[in-house]
Amino acid sequence: MIPYRPTFWLIQNTGLFYLIALVAIGFFLLGMYRFLPILLRGIKSNSIDFSSKRLITLFLDGIFGRRIFKGDPAAGLMHLMISWGFTGLFLGTVTLSIHHYIIDFLKGDVYIIYSVCLEIFGLMLAAGSCWALIRRYLQRVPRLERRIEDLIFPVWLLVICISGFWLEGMRLAARQPEWAGMSFVGYGFSTFWGQDAARHYPLFWWVHAIISLGFIAAIPYSKLLHSIMAPAGIYLHERSYPPFTSEDIHADEDKFTFPEKLSLLACTRCGRCVDVCPSASAGEPFSPRDVIMGTKKSVFGGMDLKNHLAFIKSPGKSKQLKNDASNDFTDWYCTTCLACFEVCPVYVAPLDIIRENRKMLLEEGIHVSEPLFQALENLYKYKNPLGISKKKRAEWSDELDIADISKKGATEGFCYFVGCTTSMDSRAQKIAFSFSRIMQHADVPFFILGEMEPCCGNIARCVGEDGLYEEQMEECLKLFAQYEIKELVTSSPHCFHTIRNEYANDEVLTGHKGKVPGKIFHYSQMLKTMIADGAIIFDKPVPSKITYHDPCYLGRHNRIFSDPRDVVKAIPGVEFIEMTHNMVNSLCCGSGGGRTWQGDLDKDVRMSDIRIQEAAATGADIVVTACPLCLLMLEDAAKTNGLENTLRVMDLNELVAMALGL
Repeated sequence: MIPYRPTFWLIQNTGLFYLIALVAIGFFLLGMYRFLPILLRGIKSNSIDFSSKRLITLFLDGIFGRRIFKGDPAAGLMHLMISWGFTGLFLGTVTLSIHHYIIDFLKGDVYIIYSVCLEIFGLMLAAGSCWALIRRYLQRVPRLERRIEDLIFPVWLLVICISGFWLEGMRLAARQPEWAGMSFVGYGFSTFWGQDAARHYPLFWWVHAIISLGFIAAIPYSKLLHSIMAPAGIYLHERSYPPFTSEDIHADEDKFTFPEKLSLLACTRCGRCVDVCPSASAGEPFSPRDVIMGTKKSVFGGMDLKNHLAFIKSPGKSKQLKNDASNDFTDWYCTTCLACFEVCPVYVAPLDIIRENRKMLLEEGIHVSEPLFQALENLYKYKNPLGISKKKRAEWSDELDIADISKKGATEGFCYFVGCTTSMDSRAQKIAFSFSRIMQHADVPFFILGEMEPCCGNIARCVGEDGLYEEQMEECLKLFAQYEIKELVTSSPHCFHTIRNEYANDEVLTGHKGKVPGKIFHYSQMLKTMIADGAIIFDKPVPSKITYHDPCYLGRHNRIFSDPRDVVKAIPGVEFIEMTHNMVNSLCCGSGGGRTWQGDLDKDVRMSDIRIQEAAATGADIVVTACPLCLLMLEDAAKTNGLENTLRVMDLNELVAMALGL
């Protein structure tokens, strides 16, 4: 007998099956249709183009779950078993339908291979579902929530697998084909049945069919929706928050872009973002996951069946629910450090959503601290958030002979964009002083903008004040164009990121296309280049144990990890020690995302305290950083933790200047 599988064996009333299947598909399509008008409204300012690079990313992260394995191999293997198992069984059903309705080909060796594959996929799905339940309810992995749907759906999948194997065992027991052993799992189940297997088979077939079709119908109404939305989100993702256009800035109808809305639906509440969030780790009342869930509820009007059915009456105009995550103060706790995005398996970037939520809070004037309002007002009046007269912007350079555009100086060489904090904070001014001395020592020509230097607008961008950011960007670009600035170096990673990435993306906003300097560097890159070129030579050893703190906007946002480390290691006598959390896994100091200008948020443990304690645990004498905000935060933390006499906090420029005897 040629191996084959009879379709609808012993099943009567197949028309009823088709009716149930049609109802299930209808519920599925209704659930999917619920999201389409809202999603498509956000596609106006976003083009969807083909990208081979993003296609490869989709293949690696969507099919093989590369990012799920990152940091948690057990979770990666579990997810791979569930996703591949479910997909394999689904494709097996589709293949059987093609065999039944289009072309008869599942027989002989082809059927044997088909049967073995289904056994493997079924085992994978069953094992993955069991593992998911064990991790969540027995191991109780802290980052995982335990809601009712988190229990229902793994159990549902498990029931589908077991009922499928049970049904197969009944068929094999009744028919006893020669190839029964190839269906090795079903063959094992067949031993539980005798001659009455055929009599009970139809009942179990209907139960299995209804359970399976019901699962398909439930996908759009549950967290399983991510299995459809995540691949699209992975393909369209951007590494950091995407550039906005003039259309986005002035759009009142829709606050979120198409990729942002996809990310809301792609989130699986896995909790990895909460695990690495510095704010959550410090015990603050903030969770990136809660922001995503709250915003999804606001944008899509809820996820329950009642809202889906009500949507039929007015597609795309369902009542918007109050966004609990965005209409309170917790959005201001985010430091925009990008740690959450770094670990998200499906590239959900909560900071994109948080920035939009902050914009709404600013527009409504609620839950915005007085210090932040004052900083933004200072930025508008004085072109800096500190509220200091622009005439004092270059006072730090009075003792140095530096070419200053505001004093009709020469414009030869690099433009040194000092930044607000580095120009005006008495402690941070030492960064500018040290870097200038190093440049002079290396005979590298440079000049500053002096009193004419505006703020880059990073603070306005981070807190959602787009109009004020646009003004600062235009002023900077006009100045760059006026003096034909081609090469620029910054002190602050925040200035570096804003000018290098956001200005370049937002040129369409100002009409100053091509006026962003062609070469933009952070000073750590300049230092490394000068050392490599022999312009900086360290003659005397500096016997010290040194560790390095990665600024978020230099590291995770711009992937500059090795340059500052190479500079430190180039100094003779230095013993370099890494902290436990370093590079992409570095801990935030707590100053980014406008936190510096927010005043004292209610908190018992500061992020900077956690970071300075980790630095002290390395046994280092010096902790070096490459950001003025990080420098101020860590130095203050060293004092409050009683470490100022044992652990010195220095900027990279200060360390190099000290090593050169400057």
